[in-house]
Amino acid sequence: MAKTIYKIVPASLWQKAKANGIFEGAAIDLSDGFIHFSTATQAKETAARHFAGQDDLILVAVDGDTLGDTLVYEPSRGGDLFPHLYAVLPLSAVLWEKPLPLGSDGAHQFPEMPL
Repeated sequence: MAKTIYKIVPASLWQKAKANGIFEGAAIDLSDGFIHFSTATQAKETAARHFAGQDDLILVAVDGDTLGDTLVYEPSRGGDLFPHLYAVLPLSAVLWEKPLPLGSDGAHQFPEMPL
């Protein structure tokens, strides 16, 4: 499975997580009982489907290997396996965070992301 996984987070929610030292998840994560992540190949479609037109987002890269057995890959969209974290995200697992701005075409402009 992918070593690096990605989470798209509203900047205000991410700032709250940084202040608390952990990320507990967005509303959908809390409702579903796990934190939704994407692989590098899934992230752009995730942004288009769930964050279309939203600005002030942060792309967070996480070292999935540090999450142990709380990280589970489960079928979702079209049977594709998505990483789901059944725990809070410790900020010590975060590799980097970068703004995810909207381009002139309305699509999010992603930085280079290792697979």
